[in-house]
Amino acid sequence: MLVVLKYTLAGQPCKSLQAQLGALELPRGRAWSEQERQRIPQISYASTAPELSDDRRYDFFSRVVPPDSFQAQAMVDIIRALGWTYVSTIASEGSYGEKGVEAFTQLSKEAVIIFASEEDIRGVLNATKRANQVGHFLWIGSDSWGSKSSPIHQLEDVAVSAVTILPKRSSIKGFDEYFTGLTLENNRRNVWFAEFWEENFDCRLLSASKREDSRKCTGQERIGIDSKYEQEGKVQFVIDAVYAMAHALHNMHRDLCPDHPSVCPQMEVTDGKALLRYIRNTSFNGSAGTSVVFNKNGDAPGRYDLFQFQMTNSSTPEYKVVGQWVETLQLRMEELQWPDGEQEVPISVCSLPCKTGQRKKKVKGMPCCWHCELCDGYQYQYDETSCRLCSYNMRPNSNRTTCQPIPIIKLEWHSPWAIIPVFLAMLGIIATIFVMATFVRYNDTPIVRASGRELSYVLLTGIFLCYIITFLMIAKPDVAVCAFRRIFLGLGMCISYAALLTKTNRIYRIFEQGKQTVTAPRFISPTSQIAITSSLICVQLLGVLVWFAVDPPNTIIDYDEQRTINPMLARGVLKCDITDLQIICSLGYSILLMVTCTIYAIKTRDVPEDFNEAKPIGFTMYTTCIVWLAFIPIFFGTAQSAEKLYIQTTTLTISMNLSASVALGMLYMPKVYVIIFHPELNVQKRKRSFKAVVTAATMSSRLSQKPNERPNGEAKTELCENPAADPMSKLPCVDTQPQIEETLPWKLIAHVVRVKIGKIDSSLKSHFQASKTSLSHNTFNSAQISQHPQVHHPLNPSLNYASEATDFPENFSKHPTVVTLICHECNQRACQCMCGFRCVTECMRGAHVPSALHEMTPSQATKKTYFSCQFGPATHLRKAFVILSELLMRSFTDNLLMLSLD
Repeated sequence: MLVVLKYTLAGQPCKSLQAQLGALELPRGRAWSEQERQRIPQISYASTAPELSDDRRYDFFSRVVPPDSFQAQAMVDIIRALGWTYVSTIASEGSYGEKGVEAFTQLSKEAVIIFASEEDIRGVLNATKRANQVGHFLWIGSDSWGSKSSPIHQLEDVAVSAVTILPKRSSIKGFDEYFTGLTLENNRRNVWFAEFWEENFDCRLLSASKREDSRKCTGQERIGIDSKYEQEGKVQFVIDAVYAMAHALHNMHRDLCPDHPSVCPQMEVTDGKALLRYIRNTSFNGSAGTSVVFNKNGDAPGRYDLFQFQMTNSSTPEYKVVGQWVETLQLRMEELQWPDGEQEVPISVCSLPCKTGQRKKKVKGMPCCWHCELCDGYQYQYDETSCRLCSYNMRPNSNRTTCQPIPIIKLEWHSPWAIIPVFLAMLGIIATIFVMATFVRYNDTPIVRASGRELSYVLLTGIFLCYIITFLMIAKPDVAVCAFRRIFLGLGMCISYAALLTKTNRIYRIFEQGKQTVTAPRFISPTSQIAITSSLICVQLLGVLVWFAVDPPNTIIDYDEQRTINPMLARGVLKCDITDLQIICSLGYSILLMVTCTIYAIKTRDVPEDFNEAKPIGFTMYTTCIVWLAFIPIFFGTAQSAEKLYIQTTTLTISMNLSASVALGMLYMPKVYVIIFHPELNVQKRKRSFKAVVTAATMSSRLSQKPNERPNGEAKTELCENPAADPMSKLPCVDTQPQIEETLPWKLIAHVVRVKIGKIDSSLKSHFQASKTSLSHNTFNSAQISQHPQVHHPLNPSLNYASEATDFPENFSKHPTVVTLICHECNQRACQCMCGFRCVTECMRGAHVPSALHEMTPSQATKKTYFSCQFGPATHLRKAFVILSELLMRSFTDNLLMLSLD
């Protein structure tokens, strides 16, 4: 409907002041643009399109109804009050529907906002019913739905709980009386009234009517009696619009023409802009009793009633006012009803709120939809949409809202990883102290002296330090503990293997040099051995000092070692600033000594165990190598494990404990056993029994090689020969089974050879004395020895013995003597048998006479023993010398005599 108000100016019938009242929708309202161009003020009673509030384009437009932007804001407030964050919108084509939804930025799967005409509203509700989704959707309707019954006729079950909005209005009673009294006779001026009559009463007035199938109107029908009548909701606003224009003209006339009852000349030059100013300044109480005002954009204030379509006690649905919106929302939540009798407000969200510690990952194009992502790893929730990484020494708390310090740990004494190595270390320390105490207690006994007291104490000290390092590795790290770790980590092993290496090297040099010469090797005295061991240890200490200078000891907290995937299991490890590589380097020198000692043990493996410690040392080193070969892959294989601290520390300490225990058990426990449980064996002269090695009849298989098979090519030499010219041929030859025809007094045998060494020089001159007592006809006497001042080696004539006649004491056993015997095999395999130098007699049993050993009992030693070998006169003396010298040497060895230097 368009109403044109025209005031004809007096005296100028062609001129008039115009204003328009209408309710044209914007797409069909091109006439409005023309009126805007002509600067004609316009007042609308029904146009709610939001863009009409743009005073730059529609500066002459005003309206007495609130724009849809207010209605949209009211809907947003309702949605927020109900806690809905995800809504859908349905809009009719056109400015009303399309522009009405632009205020919404949140969408939902269950709540539906409807900006549509009545026909479109019915279509949506019908579609919902056909899809069997009754009760699934919750509706919020705009003022086009309002409180009307026509959009939901026969669709009440679908529309139950719908919330609708309607601008505040009241029914105009006088209008109802006026409108229901209209007939075809009294309302001929309205050209559209006949069309309304036909539609309202479903009849036809003219033959040209489109309702050909309808009955003919009688003209006696009455509105509200013969048809359903409901006052149109916009009647109030139509009246208010007319009154707004009227008030504006009245105020304008009062100001410009106060003394004229009609339009005065001042209004002749007045254009629409002046009238617009009066319209915008108009303020009065409207037909419903509410004030009518305009804002700067020409819009009326937003005032809405909120309805909900509810089931009543009579099970008949009806609209109920549940609140209002006048710039702010006033919603009575307790009066709301929901489908299926639910008491709580239904949820309508695209995405549920993220839990604590989760961030929102928005869905592109859907600002109210998101995926919840956990702040994983070491991240915490910084805000709703982002996570941030905690600092290096921090981890997120349990709900990931902030960061907290990572707990600091160390290897505790009560941990199973520490209990086992500590237990082993304590046992080892007790055993080491016991062995050391035993050696100190029996310091001057043959077994202790024979083991090399000086190096034994050094070796036991190293073993003790190997056990002590266990406690340093488990103790709480600080600067002092870290410094001692660096010092003692490799020192104990270094001391142990330096002593063992010195021992094995001495044995190897003695036997190797004896192959070539009778000259004794250098640096084999106890003092020399201690000096060599100390120099080897100093290399380790020098390396530690360099380490201290380059990288002073300190503690660190390692957050990488136990930085697990689950931050709640992360721990900072308090430890010394020592890397795995530094540990291996610190142990590397000791391992080098161990490997070198093992090589020497292999080279001296053929030395008979009765004369030296080479074989026990060899077994010790073989076992130790196996222990450390097992240690290395475990140590480095767990470098990436979260249990690295425990595994590596336990593996290292147990390996050192086992290495120390192997050396202690193989080298010293047998000696302690003999000292404590068999003291009868720890004497200078055996009182009950002893062994005597008797030269057998033949040489070893190596002596029986053919001349061309022996390295030096010398002729075959046999101990048992039968030359016819030999006056002793009547004596039987001692074969592989010795034939003892007559015994020689043991006292006499002991007097045969005595080697007295003064100052040891390169020649190692040996002084031999023959007994004044003549031997039987089968042996030799002092006269014979005197006739041979240069006694040649029986198997290697290039070597000889210088003899000197001196008095020899009757009781040899009461005079400790150093005996040096040089013996060689024919195959240039030499061994230098040194008896003395504060060590157990070292002589290779059978090295020079490997076949047919004979044990002599004490009873046999008191008889005369005949060594029956058929030699020629020239060889008999030499052979007898060798036999008796060997017998004497074996008696020293078996009684474990410790012989000191004269």
